Amino acid sequence: MTAQPLSESSKAVIDGWVKKFPKDHPRAALCGALKHVQEENGGHLTDDLMTSVANYLGLPPIEVFEVASFYDLCEFQPIGRYKLAVCTNVSCMLCGSTEIVEHLEKRLGIKMGETTPDGLFTLRDVECLAACINAPMLQLNDKELYEKLTIADVDALLDRLIDEAKTKE
Repeated sequence: MTAQPLSESSKAVIDGWVKKFPKDHPRAALCGALKHVQEENGGHLTDDLMTSVANYLGLPPIEVFEVASFYDLCEFQPIGRYKLAVCTNVSCMLCGSTEIVEHLEKRLGIKMGETTPDGLFTLRDVECLAACINAPMLQLNDKELYEKLTIADVDALLDRLIDEAKTKE
């Protein structure tokens, strides 16, 4: 498979990850490498990029595909500017995540796993965000956590993100 070449920036980041692990374990650098390449590619991975990472690390491409398909952080199609990942595990569900999801789907006009037509929001469910005591919760863009959510909190977050997007246009 012909692979899309990695940028010099990606190679430098991957080299940094490789240096953190024993020399005979390049696979240990894989998550950091995929995360960087995904961000550099606008938020999603392609088969060509994953093959390039495999080639650069000297790994069989299937190993890279296996790791990428296992983690929720890897995306395989373009996503919105704001990825809203709602925990739907039992603690969050018992504390209201089902209602949060229903509200988000209605307000955004999309279903779980979809992106709004304007490309602003992608809605995802995740199995656990590891803060069950503060359920229900969501994660914004794989970085910011919002805990003990109410419908009002969700609306305030959406309003803020919409306003932020308008000011960046």
